[in-house]
Amino acid sequence: MSKEFGERLLSLLQRQGTTQKELAKRINTTEATLSRYISGDREPKANVVANIATALHTTSDYLLGIEQDGFDYPKVERLLARNSANITVEQKRALINALFGEDQY
Repeated sequence: MSKEFGERLLSLLQRQGTTQKELAKRINTTEATLSRYISGDREPKANVVANIATALHTTSDYLLGIEQDGFDYPKVERLLARNSANITVEQKRALINALFGEDQY
């Protein structure tokens, strides 16, 4: 795995205002392990990459450098449609707030 994984992970953490400690807790790992992923000293297993992607609301492909950071409306629409039954009311509100800047739900 390239250094790109760690750079993308760190960038997402910074953009979302999430600490390494918070993410480590969400994905059930240690802060030290997460730090090693960021520095490139350790490579996460596929299931860990998937957990990180889910926790940071991104894709494994983005974290792995397979897809670029760009808005792909059809892909977002498919992801939402596929997962709509699992989205909580709070998550729906967060999506609406992200889209419209206020609670419309």
